[in-house]
Amino acid sequence: MGSFDVFEVLVKNLATALLMLIIGFVVAAGAIFFLSREEATVPIAETYGPNPTLPEPNPTWLPTVHVAKATPWPKGTKPTAARGFAVNEFAGGLDHPRWLYVLPNGDVLVAESNAPPRPEEGFSIRRFFVDFFQSQAGAGTHSANRISLLRDQDGDGVAETKTAFLTGLFSPFGMTLLNGKLFVANANAIVAFPYQEGVTEITAPAEKIVDLPAGRNHHWTKDVTASQDGTKLYATVGSNSNVGENGLQEEQNRAAVLEIDLASRQTRLFASGLRNPNGLSWHPQSGELWVVVNERDEIGSDLVPDYMTSVKDGGFYGWPYSYFGQHVDDRVKPQRPDLVAQAIKPDYALGAHTASLGLTFNTGDLFGPQYRNGAFVGQHGSWNRRPHSGYKVIFVPFAGGRPSGPPQDILTGFLSEDDKAFGRPVGVAIDRRGALLVADDVGNKVWRVVPAQTQSAL
Repeated sequence: MGSFDVFEVLVKNLATALLMLIIGFVVAAGAIFFLSREEATVPIAETYGPNPTLPEPNPTWLPTVHVAKATPWPKGTKPTAARGFAVNEFAGGLDHPRWLYVLPNGDVLVAESNAPPRPEEGFSIRRFFVDFFQSQAGAGTHSANRISLLRDQDGDGVAETKTAFLTGLFSPFGMTLLNGKLFVANANAIVAFPYQEGVTEITAPAEKIVDLPAGRNHHWTKDVTASQDGTKLYATVGSNSNVGENGLQEEQNRAAVLEIDLASRQTRLFASGLRNPNGLSWHPQSGELWVVVNERDEIGSDLVPDYMTSVKDGGFYGWPYSYFGQHVDDRVKPQRPDLVAQAIKPDYALGAHTASLGLTFNTGDLFGPQYRNGAFVGQHGSWNRRPHSGYKVIFVPFAGGRPSGPPQDILTGFLSEDDKAFGRPVGVAIDRRGALLVADDVGNKVWRVVPAQTQSAL
Protein backbone atom coordinates (compact mmCIF):
# COMPACT_ATOMS: atom_id res chain seq x y z
CA MET A 1 0.00 0.00 0.00
CA GLY A 2 1.42 3.39 -1.04
CA SER A 3 1.80 6.37 1.26
CA PHE A 4 -1.15 8.10 -0.43
CA ASP A 5 -3.35 5.06 0.18
CA VAL A 6 -2.35 5.02 3.85
CA PHE A 7 -3.19 8.70 4.11
CA GLU A 8 -6.56 8.12 2.45
CA VAL A 9 -7.39 5.32 4.90
CA LEU A 10 -6.43 7.53 7.85
CA VAL A 11 -8.64 10.35 6.58
CA LYS A 12 -11.58 7.95 6.11
CA ASN A 13 -11.09 6.51 9.60
CA LEU A 14 -10.91 9.99 11.09
CA ALA A 15 -14.07 11.03 9.25
CA THR A 16 -15.84 7.88 10.46
CA ALA A 17 -14.74 8.52 14.03
CA LEU A 18 -15.91 12.13 13.82
CA LEU A 19 -19.26 11.04 12.40
CA MET A 20 -19.71 8.52 15.22
CA LEU A 21 -18.84 11.20 17.75
CA ILE A 22 -21.46 13.54 16.29
CA ILE A 23 -24.04 10.74 16.29
CA GLY A 24 -23.17 10.05 19.91
CA PHE A 25 -23.73 13.70 20.82
CA VAL A 26 -27.09 13.71 19.03
CA VAL A 27 -28.16 10.53 20.81
CA ALA A 28 -27.06 11.95 24.16
CA ALA A 29 -28.94 15.17 23.46
CA GLY A 30 -32.02 13.13 22.67
CA ALA A 31 -31.56 11.25 25.92
CA ILE A 32 -31.54 14.49 27.86
CA PHE A 33 -34.75 15.59 26.18
CA PHE A 34 -36.60 12.31 26.43
CA LEU A 35 -35.23 10.56 29.51
CA SER A 36 -35.18 13.52 31.86
CA ARG A 37 -38.91 13.86 32.41
CA GLU A 38 -38.84 15.46 35.84
CA GLU A 39 -41.68 18.00 36.08
CA ALA A 40 -42.91 20.64 38.49
CA THR A 41 -45.40 19.45 41.09
CA VAL A 42 -45.95 22.81 42.77
CA PRO A 43 -48.14 25.38 40.96
CA ILE A 44 -45.88 28.18 39.77
CA ALA A 45 -47.99 30.76 41.63
CA GLU A 46 -46.96 29.12 44.90
CA THR A 47 -43.29 29.88 44.18
CA TYR A 48 -43.93 33.63 44.32
CA GLY A 49 -44.23 35.89 47.35
CA PRO A 50 -42.59 36.23 50.79
CA ASN A 51 -43.26 32.60 51.75
CA PRO A 52 -43.00 30.38 48.66
CA THR A 53 -43.68 26.66 48.73
CA LEU A 54 -40.32 24.87 48.90
CA PRO A 55 -40.67 21.09 48.39
CA GLU A 56 -37.87 18.61 48.97
CA PRO A 57 -35.08 18.76 46.37
CA ASN A 58 -35.58 16.44 43.42
CA PRO A 59 -32.21 15.91 41.70
CA THR A 60 -32.24 13.55 38.71
CA TRP A 61 -29.58 11.55 36.90
CA LEU A 62 -30.02 13.86 33.92
CA PRO A 63 -30.74 17.50 34.85
CA THR A 64 -34.02 18.86 33.51
CA VAL A 65 -33.56 20.56 30.15
CA HIS A 66 -36.56 22.17 28.49
CA VAL A 67 -35.44 24.79 26.00
CA ALA A 68 -37.76 27.20 24.22
CA LYS A 69 -36.10 27.56 20.81
CA ALA A 70 -35.44 31.19 19.90
CA THR A 71 -37.58 32.15 16.89
CA PRO A 72 -38.03 35.65 15.39
CA TRP A 73 -41.30 37.48 16.01
CA PRO A 74 -43.68 36.75 13.12
CA LYS A 75 -44.27 39.86 11.05
CA GLY A 76 -46.87 42.15 12.58
CA THR A 77 -46.87 40.46 16.00
CA LYS A 78 -45.84 41.75 19.41
CA PRO A 79 -46.14 40.78 23.08
CA THR A 80 -49.51 40.83 24.79
CA ALA A 81 -50.12 43.70 27.18
CA ALA A 82 -52.30 43.12 30.23
CA ARG A 83 -55.82 44.48 30.27
CA GLY A 84 -55.69 48.23 30.62
CA PHE A 85 -52.24 48.46 29.02
CA ALA A 86 -50.93 48.88 25.49
CA VAL A 87 -47.56 47.98 23.97
CA ASN A 88 -45.71 49.18 20.90
CA GLU A 89 -42.27 48.71 19.40
CA PHE A 90 -40.06 51.54 20.62
CA ALA A 91 -37.03 50.38 18.63
CA GLY A 92 -36.09 47.36 16.51
CA GLY A 93 -33.16 46.04 14.55
CA LEU A 94 -30.97 45.79 17.63
CA ASP A 95 -28.29 43.19 18.32
CA HIS A 96 -29.11 41.24 21.50
CA PRO A 97 -30.28 44.23 23.58
CA ARG A 98 -29.86 43.41 27.26
CA TRP A 99 -29.97 46.48 29.46
CA LEU A 100 -31.51 49.96 29.43
CA TYR A 101 -30.66 53.31 30.96
CA VAL A 102 -32.69 56.52 30.55
CA LEU A 103 -30.67 59.73 30.42
CA PRO A 104 -32.01 62.97 31.96
CA ASN A 105 -32.90 64.42 28.54
CA GLY A 106 -35.01 61.36 27.71
CA ASP A 107 -32.52 59.60 25.44
CA VAL A 108 -32.41 55.84 26.04
CA LEU A 109 -29.19 53.88 26.16
CA VAL A 110 -29.33 50.18 25.33
CA ALA A 111 -26.46 47.75 25.94
CA GLU A 112 -26.23 45.35 22.98
CA SER A 113 -24.23 42.58 24.53
CA ASN A 114 -23.64 38.90 25.12
CA ALA A 115 -21.20 36.69 27.01
CA PRO A 116 -17.49 37.33 26.50
CA PRO A 117 -15.14 34.62 25.24
CA ARG A 118 -14.27 32.11 27.96
CA PRO A 119 -10.72 31.12 28.80
CA GLU A 120 -9.72 27.79 27.25
CA GLU A 121 -10.99 25.09 29.60
CA GLY A 122 -10.58 22.01 27.44
CA PHE A 123 -13.42 19.90 26.11
CA SER A 124 -16.16 18.62 28.39
CA ILE A 125 -19.43 16.92 27.51
CA ARG A 126 -21.25 19.06 30.07
CA ARG A 127 -19.94 22.29 28.52
CA PHE A 128 -20.75 21.04 25.01
CA PHE A 129 -24.39 20.50 25.90
CA VAL A 130 -24.68 23.71 27.95
CA ASP A 131 -23.40 25.68 24.97
CA PHE A 132 -25.72 23.81 22.61
CA PHE A 133 -28.84 24.44 24.69
CA GLN A 134 -27.95 28.08 25.29
CA SER A 135 -27.56 28.60 21.56
CA GLN A 136 -31.02 27.11 21.03
CA ALA A 137 -32.39 29.61 23.57
CA GLY A 138 -30.78 32.54 21.76
CA ALA A 139 -27.87 33.02 24.16
CA GLY A 140 -25.07 31.78 21.93
CA THR A 141 -24.75 34.80 19.64
CA HIS A 142 -21.67 37.02 19.40
CA SER A 143 -21.47 40.15 21.52
CA ALA A 144 -21.88 43.47 19.70
CA ASN A 145 -19.97 45.09 22.60
CA ARG A 146 -21.88 48.29 21.96
CA ILE A 147 -24.14 50.77 23.69
CA SER A 148 -26.59 52.42 21.30
CA LEU A 149 -28.56 55.61 21.84
CA LEU A 150 -32.29 55.70 21.02
CA ARG A 151 -34.00 59.08 20.67
CA ASP A 152 -37.73 59.78 20.41
CA GLN A 153 -37.53 63.40 19.26
CA ASP A 154 -41.24 63.93 18.51
CA GLY A 155 -42.57 62.16 21.60
CA ASP A 156 -44.74 59.63 19.75
CA GLY A 157 -43.37 56.64 21.67
CA VAL A 158 -41.14 55.42 18.83
CA ALA A 159 -37.42 56.11 18.54
CA GLU A 160 -36.62 57.80 15.22
CA THR A 161 -32.88 57.91 15.88
CA LYS A 162 -30.51 55.04 16.66
CA THR A 163 -26.79 55.75 16.89
CA ALA A 164 -23.75 53.81 18.05
CA PHE A 165 -23.10 55.71 21.29
CA LEU A 166 -20.16 53.68 22.61
CA THR A 167 -18.30 50.89 20.83
CA GLY A 168 -15.38 48.59 21.54
CA LEU A 169 -16.65 47.62 25.00
CA PHE A 170 -16.29 44.20 26.66
CA SER A 171 -19.71 42.60 27.15
CA PRO A 172 -21.23 45.79 28.64
CA PHE A 173 -24.31 45.60 30.84
CA GLY A 174 -25.10 48.09 33.62
CA MET A 175 -24.86 51.88 33.16
CA THR A 176 -25.22 54.88 35.45
CA LEU A 177 -24.66 58.63 35.03
CA LEU A 178 -22.98 60.60 37.82
CA ASN A 179 -21.29 63.99 37.92
CA GLY A 180 -20.81 64.30 34.18
CA LYS A 181 -19.51 60.77 33.71
CA LEU A 182 -21.23 57.72 32.30
CA PHE A 183 -20.11 54.61 34.20
CA VAL A 184 -20.37 51.30 32.34
CA ALA A 185 -20.06 47.83 33.86
CA ASN A 186 -18.11 45.70 31.44
CA ALA A 187 -17.77 41.99 32.19
CA ASN A 188 -14.30 42.60 33.62
CA ALA A 189 -14.23 46.20 34.89
CA ILE A 190 -16.14 49.38 35.57
CA VAL A 191 -15.11 52.09 33.12
CA ALA A 192 -16.16 55.72 32.76
CA PHE A 193 -16.61 58.18 29.89
CA PRO A 194 -17.21 61.95 29.87
CA TYR A 195 -20.83 62.78 29.02
CA GLN A 196 -22.43 65.97 27.73
CA GLU A 197 -26.20 66.18 27.45
CA GLY A 198 -27.53 65.66 23.96
CA VAL A 199 -24.48 63.99 22.42
CA THR A 200 -25.20 60.98 20.24
CA GLU A 201 -21.70 59.49 20.28
CA ILE A 202 -18.78 59.30 22.69
CA THR A 203 -15.32 58.75 21.21
CA ALA A 204 -13.21 59.52 24.29
CA PRO A 205 -11.14 56.61 25.63
CA ALA A 206 -12.42 54.65 28.60
CA GLU A 207 -11.17 55.51 32.07
CA LYS A 208 -10.88 52.34 34.15
CA ILE A 209 -12.34 52.79 37.62
CA VAL A 210 -11.85 49.29 39.09
CA ASP A 211 -11.43 45.74 37.89
CA LEU A 212 -14.25 43.27 38.45
CA PRO A 213 -13.94 39.48 38.88
CA ALA A 214 -13.71 37.95 35.41
CA GLY A 215 -12.06 34.82 34.01
CA ARG A 216 -14.45 31.88 33.64
CA ASN A 217 -17.48 34.24 33.95
CA HIS A 218 -20.14 31.60 34.52
CA HIS A 219 -22.40 34.62 35.17
CA TRP A 220 -20.96 37.50 33.16
CA THR A 221 -23.58 40.25 33.56
CA LYS A 222 -22.42 43.07 35.82
CA ASP A 223 -24.80 45.85 36.88
CA VAL A 224 -23.82 49.20 38.39
CA THR A 225 -25.57 52.08 40.15
CA ALA A 226 -24.47 55.11 42.13
CA SER A 227 -25.09 55.79 45.80
CA GLN A 228 -27.63 58.47 46.52
CA ASP A 229 -24.95 60.84 47.82
CA GLY A 230 -22.79 60.30 44.71
CA THR A 231 -19.69 59.11 46.55
CA LYS A 232 -19.86 55.39 45.78
CA LEU A 233 -20.77 52.90 43.12
CA TYR A 234 -22.41 49.52 43.70
CA ALA A 235 -21.77 46.65 41.31
CA THR A 236 -23.23 43.15 41.01
CA VAL A 237 -21.06 40.11 40.31
CA GLY A 238 -22.60 36.69 39.71
CA SER A 239 -21.13 33.37 40.79
CA ASN A 240 -18.68 31.34 38.72
CA SER A 241 -20.67 28.13 39.19
CA ASN A 242 -24.02 26.63 40.08
CA VAL A 243 -23.15 25.64 43.66
CA GLY A 244 -19.40 26.06 43.93
CA GLU A 245 -18.46 23.04 41.79
CA ASN A 246 -15.58 24.95 40.17
CA GLY A 247 -13.98 25.48 43.56
CA LEU A 248 -14.80 28.17 46.09
CA GLN A 249 -11.44 29.81 45.38
CA GLU A 250 -13.05 30.99 42.12
CA GLU A 251 -15.83 32.74 44.04
CA GLN A 252 -13.71 35.53 45.56
CA ASN A 253 -15.90 38.68 45.56
CA ARG A 254 -18.49 36.82 43.49
CA ALA A 255 -22.18 36.08 44.12
CA ALA A 256 -22.10 39.52 45.64
CA VAL A 257 -22.77 43.22 45.57
CA LEU A 258 -19.54 45.22 45.73
CA GLU A 259 -19.16 48.79 46.97
CA ILE A 260 -16.61 51.04 45.21
CA ASP A 261 -15.45 54.24 46.88
CA LEU A 262 -14.93 56.75 44.05
CA ALA A 263 -12.41 58.88 45.92
CA SER A 264 -10.02 56.04 46.80
CA ARG A 265 -11.01 53.53 44.06
CA GLN A 266 -11.16 50.88 46.79
CA THR A 267 -13.62 47.98 46.58
CA ARG A 268 -15.23 46.16 49.49
CA LEU A 269 -17.72 43.33 49.82
CA PHE A 270 -21.10 44.92 50.58
CA ALA A 271 -23.35 41.84 50.53
CA SER A 272 -22.71 38.18 49.64
CA GLY A 273 -24.41 34.83 49.07
CA LEU A 274 -26.42 36.24 46.11
CA ARG A 275 -25.91 33.67 43.33
CA ASN A 276 -26.51 35.94 40.34
CA PRO A 277 -27.71 39.42 41.32
CA ASN A 278 -28.78 42.12 38.85
CA GLY A 279 -31.16 45.06 38.59
CA LEU A 280 -29.67 47.31 41.27
CA SER A 281 -32.41 49.79 42.22
CA TRP A 282 -32.97 52.23 45.08
CA HIS A 283 -36.47 52.10 46.48
CA PRO A 284 -37.96 55.60 46.20
CA GLN A 285 -39.61 55.50 49.64
CA SER A 286 -37.31 53.49 51.90
CA GLY A 287 -34.02 54.43 50.21
CA GLU A 288 -32.95 50.77 50.42
CA LEU A 289 -30.92 49.09 47.69
CA TRP A 290 -32.73 46.17 46.01
CA VAL A 291 -31.66 43.47 43.55
CA VAL A 292 -33.19 40.51 41.74
CA VAL A 293 -31.30 37.23 42.05
CA ASN A 294 -31.17 34.11 39.86
CA GLU A 295 -31.00 31.10 42.16
CA ARG A 296 -29.39 27.64 41.71
CA ASP A 297 -30.31 24.78 39.40
CA GLU A 298 -30.39 20.98 39.14
CA ILE A 299 -32.55 20.10 42.13
CA GLY A 300 -35.84 20.01 40.26
CA SER A 301 -38.35 22.18 38.44
CA ASP A 302 -39.78 23.52 41.71
CA LEU A 303 -36.47 24.70 43.17
CA VAL A 304 -35.09 27.20 43.75
CA PRO A 305 -37.28 30.31 43.29
CA ASP A 306 -35.51 33.38 42.02
CA TYR A 307 -36.15 36.40 44.22
CA MET A 308 -35.86 40.10 44.82
CA THR A 309 -34.62 41.47 48.09
CA SER A 310 -33.38 44.54 49.85
CA VAL A 311 -29.62 44.29 50.31
CA LYS A 312 -28.18 44.91 53.75
CA ASP A 313 -24.61 46.04 54.34
CA GLY A 314 -22.70 42.94 55.44
CA GLY A 315 -25.66 40.68 54.73
CA PHE A 316 -25.21 37.04 53.69
CA TYR A 317 -28.02 35.48 51.62
CA GLY A 318 -27.10 31.80 51.63
CA TRP A 319 -25.38 30.85 48.38
CA PRO A 320 -23.99 28.25 47.96
CA TYR A 321 -24.64 26.65 51.36
CA SER A 322 -28.36 27.31 51.69
CA TYR A 323 -31.28 28.81 49.82
CA PHE A 324 -34.21 31.04 50.74
CA GLY A 325 -32.83 31.51 54.20
CA GLN A 326 -31.60 28.41 55.95
CA HIS A 327 -32.66 25.55 53.64
CA VAL A 328 -29.39 23.62 53.39
CA ASP A 329 -28.05 22.53 50.01
CA ASP A 330 -26.29 19.25 50.82
CA ARG A 331 -24.44 19.17 47.48
CA VAL A 332 -21.94 21.73 48.75
CA LYS A 333 -18.82 20.35 50.42
CA PRO A 334 -17.66 21.18 53.01
CA GLN A 335 -20.81 22.41 54.71
CA ARG A 336 -20.79 25.72 56.59
CA PRO A 337 -23.48 25.64 59.30
CA ASP A 338 -22.00 28.84 60.78
CA LEU A 339 -22.79 30.73 57.58
CA VAL A 340 -26.17 29.05 57.14
CA ALA A 341 -27.14 30.32 60.60
CA GLN A 342 -26.48 33.87 59.34
CA ALA A 343 -28.34 33.52 56.03
CA ILE A 344 -30.97 36.23 55.49
CA LYS A 345 -34.29 35.13 54.04
CA PRO A 346 -35.03 37.10 50.83
CA ASP A 347 -37.98 39.49 50.80
CA TYR A 348 -39.96 38.14 47.85
CA ALA A 349 -39.74 35.01 45.66
CA LEU A 350 -40.16 35.46 41.91
CA GLY A 351 -40.90 31.93 40.74
CA ALA A 352 -38.72 28.90 40.15
CA HIS A 353 -36.28 29.22 37.23
CA THR A 354 -37.94 32.38 35.87
CA ALA A 355 -34.48 33.92 35.27
CA SER A 356 -35.57 37.25 36.70
CA LEU A 357 -32.96 39.77 35.54
CA GLY A 358 -34.57 43.19 35.23
CA LEU A 359 -35.80 45.35 38.10
CA THR A 360 -36.96 48.95 38.24
CA PHE A 361 -39.22 50.81 40.62
CA ASN A 362 -42.03 52.86 39.15
CA THR A 363 -41.20 56.44 40.08
CA GLY A 364 -43.53 57.99 37.49
CA ASP A 365 -47.20 58.91 37.62
CA LEU A 366 -48.33 57.60 34.22
CA PHE A 367 -49.70 54.28 35.51
CA GLY A 368 -51.68 55.76 38.38
CA PRO A 369 -51.38 55.59 42.17
CA GLN A 370 -51.87 51.80 42.42
CA TYR A 371 -48.57 51.31 40.56
CA ARG A 372 -46.56 54.02 42.28
CA ASN A 373 -43.30 52.83 43.91
CA GLY A 374 -43.92 49.20 42.94
CA ALA A 375 -41.49 46.98 41.07
CA PHE A 376 -41.47 45.99 37.42
CA VAL A 377 -39.46 42.77 36.88
CA GLY A 378 -38.19 41.37 33.58
CA GLN A 379 -38.25 37.57 33.63
CA HIS A 380 -35.98 36.19 30.92
CA GLY A 381 -37.53 32.72 31.11
CA SER A 382 -36.54 29.16 32.02
CA TRP A 383 -34.55 26.63 30.02
CA ASN A 384 -34.49 23.97 32.77
CA ARG A 385 -38.04 23.75 34.08
CA ARG A 386 -40.98 21.73 32.84
CA PRO A 387 -43.31 23.47 32.13
CA HIS A 388 -41.64 26.76 31.23
CA SER A 389 -41.72 29.68 33.64
CA GLY A 390 -41.03 33.38 33.24
CA TYR A 391 -40.94 34.81 29.70
CA LYS A 392 -42.87 37.86 30.84
CA VAL A 393 -42.75 41.18 32.67
CA ILE A 394 -44.53 41.36 36.00
CA PHE A 395 -45.41 44.05 38.52
CA VAL A 396 -45.14 43.61 42.29
CA PRO A 397 -47.00 46.21 44.38
CA PHE A 398 -45.22 47.89 47.30
CA ALA A 399 -46.50 49.70 50.36
CA GLY A 400 -44.29 51.37 52.94
CA GLY A 401 -41.21 50.23 51.07
CA ARG A 402 -42.11 46.50 51.18
CA PRO A 403 -43.82 44.12 48.71
CA SER A 404 -47.53 44.15 49.49
CA GLY A 405 -49.33 41.67 47.28
CA PRO A 406 -49.28 39.03 44.56
CA PRO A 407 -47.53 39.70 41.23
CA GLN A 408 -49.45 40.98 38.24
CA ASP A 409 -48.63 40.05 34.64
CA ILE A 410 -47.90 43.17 32.58
CA LEU A 411 -46.41 41.81 29.35
CA THR A 412 -46.77 38.21 28.15
CA GLY A 413 -46.94 36.39 24.81
CA PHE A 414 -43.19 35.92 24.44
CA LEU A 415 -43.77 32.14 24.11
CA SER A 416 -45.73 30.61 21.24
CA GLU A 417 -48.30 27.87 21.76
CA ASP A 418 -45.72 25.31 20.58
CA ASP A 419 -43.07 26.59 23.02
CA LYS A 420 -40.99 28.75 20.71
CA ALA A 421 -39.50 31.89 22.21
CA PHE A 422 -40.34 34.91 20.07
CA GLY A 423 -38.64 37.09 22.66
CA ARG A 424 -37.06 37.09 26.10
CA PRO A 425 -37.43 40.19 28.30
CA VAL A 426 -34.37 41.36 30.23
CA GLY A 427 -33.80 44.97 31.31
CA VAL A 428 -36.70 47.22 32.29
CA ALA A 429 -36.69 51.01 32.77
CA ILE A 430 -39.08 53.92 33.20
CA ASP A 431 -38.75 56.55 30.48
CA ARG A 432 -39.00 60.31 30.94
CA ARG A 433 -42.77 60.27 30.36
CA GLY A 434 -43.32 57.44 32.84
CA ALA A 435 -43.78 54.60 30.32
CA LEU A 436 -42.21 51.18 30.85
CA LEU A 437 -39.43 50.15 28.47
CA VAL A 438 -38.48 46.47 28.06
CA ALA A 439 -35.34 45.12 26.37
CA ASP A 440 -36.03 41.93 24.40
CA ASP A 441 -32.72 40.23 23.61
CA VAL A 442 -34.14 37.42 21.44
CA GLY A 443 -36.61 39.66 19.59
CA ASN A 444 -33.87 42.32 19.17
CA LYS A 445 -36.33 45.03 20.12
CA VAL A 446 -37.21 47.46 22.87
CA TRP A 447 -40.91 47.48 23.74
CA ARG A 448 -42.81 50.39 25.33
CA VAL A 449 -45.81 49.86 27.64
CA VAL A 450 -48.33 52.53 28.59
CA PRO A 451 -51.89 52.64 29.99
CA ALA A 452 -54.24 51.88 27.12
CA GLN A 453 -56.16 55.13 27.52
CA THR A 454 -53.00 57.18 26.98
CA GLN A 455 -51.71 55.32 23.92
CA SER A 456 -53.02 57.99 21.56
CA ALA A 457 -51.05 60.60 23.50
CA LEU A 458 -47.73 58.75 23.79
